[in-house]
Amino acid sequence: MSAPAPDPSGPAAAQGLVVLAAARWPERPQDSVAPLPGFILSSFQPLVAEVAGRCLRGRPSVEPAPRTGLLLASARGDTVTRAVVAAALAEGRPVPPLLFYQSNPNAVAGHVAARWGLDGPVVCTAPLGGTPESVLADALGCAALLIEDGDARQVLVVAAEQGGGAGESDHAVAVLVAAAAVPRRLVTSEGRDQRS
Repeated sequence: MSAPAPDPSGPAAAQGLVVLAAARWPERPQDSVAPLPGFILSSFQPLVAEVAGRCLRGRPSVEPAPRTGLLLASARGDTVTRAVVAAALAEGRPVPPLLFYQSNPNAVAGHVAARWGLDGPVVCTAPLGGTPESVLADALGCAALLIEDGDARQVLVVAAEQGGGAGESDHAVAVLVAAAAVPRRLVTSEGRDQRS
């Protein structure tokens, strides 16, 4: 059993972001993800879609804000698809066309963006380090840059990893973030700055 997905509130605050909604997978040991139409063999794409959906269902508003982006981060990516494709190539067998499609991480990111009406940038990263905490921190840093540059007002960040060996299970965290409110500067009648 792998360690639970990290808590996003601390890393988000460190990047000047506020958490609008969050979800993690699994929530319970018996959790399982439903197959995702158009994707085969691997649990990676259903995992990303499931945790993203859980997060977006928990957001304060039914409709996404204009310019809501999506950032998918994974240190290892879809290890199952990669292994199946590599084995087929090594053995001289044809690779099923769907596996080529789903081997691109932006395929599931595009699916999530279309499903939930996210109209901002879609970005996929593969941070170095590999711990759930470092992957999430890197992804939140990228999300903060998208917001700071004006490319997005909100960003759905999904950090997902498939289980490796030794009983490690799939795990993911999704967090919808926006810029934290910046205190306005007021000048009092005495000429002193005052934060509101």
